[in-house]
Amino acid sequence: MNGPTTAHSPALAGARLPTAGEAVAHTLLNCVLREVAGPDACRVTDGRLVLRLPSSGVLLRVGLRRTSLLGAHRFTGPVDAHTGRDWSRTSWERLADLVHAELTLLTGAGNDEFTSQVASSHRAVRSALARPVPPPRKPPYAGDPVAAYLASEQSLLFGHRFHPTPKAHGADAEDWAAYAPEEGARFPLRMLAVREDLVTEDASRPGALAPLDRLGTAPAGYRLLPSHPWQYRLLHRRPALAAALADGSVRDLGPGAEPVVPTASVRTVHDGTSFLKFSLDVRITNCVRKNASYELAGAVALTRILEPVLDDLALVHPGATVLREPGFRSIAVPSSGGGVDRTLLEGLGVIVREGFGPHLPPGATPLLAAAVADEYAPGPGRVGALLGDGADATAVLAWWERYVDLVVPPVLTLFFRHGVVLEPHLQNVVVCADAEGAPVRVLFRDLEGTKLVAGRHDAALAGLDHDVAAGLTYAPRQGWDRVVYCLLVNHLAEVLAALADLRPDAEPRLWRQVGVTLARCAADLGAPPALRSLLAGERLPAKANLLTRWRRAPDRDAGYVRLPSPLADRNVTRGPVR
Repeated sequence: MNGPTTAHSPALAGARLPTAGEAVAHTLLNCVLREVAGPDACRVTDGRLVLRLPSSGVLLRVGLRRTSLLGAHRFTGPVDAHTGRDWSRTSWERLADLVHAELTLLTGAGNDEFTSQVASSHRAVRSALARPVPPPRKPPYAGDPVAAYLASEQSLLFGHRFHPTPKAHGADAEDWAAYAPEEGARFPLRMLAVREDLVTEDASRPGALAPLDRLGTAPAGYRLLPSHPWQYRLLHRRPALAAALADGSVRDLGPGAEPVVPTASVRTVHDGTSFLKFSLDVRITNCVRKNASYELAGAVALTRILEPVLDDLALVHPGATVLREPGFRSIAVPSSGGGVDRTLLEGLGVIVREGFGPHLPPGATPLLAAAVADEYAPGPGRVGALLGDGADATAVLAWWERYVDLVVPPVLTLFFRHGVVLEPHLQNVVVCADAEGAPVRVLFRDLEGTKLVAGRHDAALAGLDHDVAAGLTYAPRQGWDRVVYCLLVNHLAEVLAALADLRPDAEPRLWRQVGVTLARCAADLGAPPALRSLLAGERLPAKANLLTRWRRAPDRDAGYVRLPSPLADRNVTRGPVR
């Protein structure tokens, strides 16, 4: 089959909110197209994308709203399968079975969890769609920027569109709704008081743990340990904790006074000022979301290591900030076999992350980048709300130039000058928009994905525990792939797609602007070879979420597929976009 082309792209149709079944089917098709079929196994015919599953030979087709230079097309309506004689409508369940069969043939291995995880994702999407959706807000948000921000965090009804099970989780669906951001959840934390000799904690600076202490009052000789109520219910009958509760070395103070709001990551909550990152011993998409002991210590260690680097970044790129994670606290209860009960230490550990505080420009509203890029998000972050759905090409390009110039340079400076791998995917970036909806600052968050390039920080890592140090490093090529994937494929390509929904004719010029900014960064950074190859059109790494989930591999070991680069042969270094 010939690959799809944008030369005769179908006219852009309105973005009708899909049904839960359509959303799940479209996401599966996105993954199959990127990781299994590829552009040579598909074609565009009569406004539809037709693709062949290479191992099983099954033909699938779906309506197109718009084609994409990166192959990240906009789908619409139901999916059809070719039965041998004719096309017939295919349910999301049948499509999941077809993908299951294809991957079994392709990999030579099965996965008995796959279709149930797709079903779990469908249940979550269906439940979120059933909630009343408030009308979208438009700038300015000066009345309550934090409320607008939290609405953007909770507006992602469908999740990652290149993950086969973006809303899947291993918890009971009814219980989970009380804690799910897409359900608009708000809940009080469960407050524990832990005797001081059983507390384990670390802080990179004085006062770093104040966000925990201000949540309530602990008795004399105790310290406050907030816990996620779902996690507490899971662990409170564990023998070591039950014994500590019985003898009074741990006291259950009940629910906290004020509710917190879960962000898009589910386990990180906003308490009105700061962010608290909890463990949840449940698989969400690829991983069990637990703060491993080396991650608790690693967040604070990395914050210490990065202090001079981030001070320098603030001088060179004043429009960018990395939110620190300056403290953690947990419980160190003896286990029956000796030592510390590791399940409790990790399961009840909480990491403190900075809030926006002084990082938020006056009059600006923070918005989750994933909401800015989302095709359907009803929240205030949607790019159409920031720019106006009728924005002309000039306005779109001007907005994009500002956006790219804020996001790209600090990420590349950190990598090439400082040997720091930032992970700026859509869920890890907060965009600060002014009263007109223009981007004025970006905030990068979540140090779990931030790593140090091996060999560049040996002295700083030498004093750390081996497991902590190992968890903080990437080999140079591994780190560069992560940067390029998160920055270009996961983040910029998706915000660009939302802009191209407004102005489909502008897509080549939007990619050219990316190239212009990359070329300027290359000149500023001494033209490193990896950046020169990127500008020359080297294929782009895209995280293989479908195959990673199929193989049940840890996220750190996720592989990549290579995508044809929209930067290739586009004369991206020859001056400004016109």
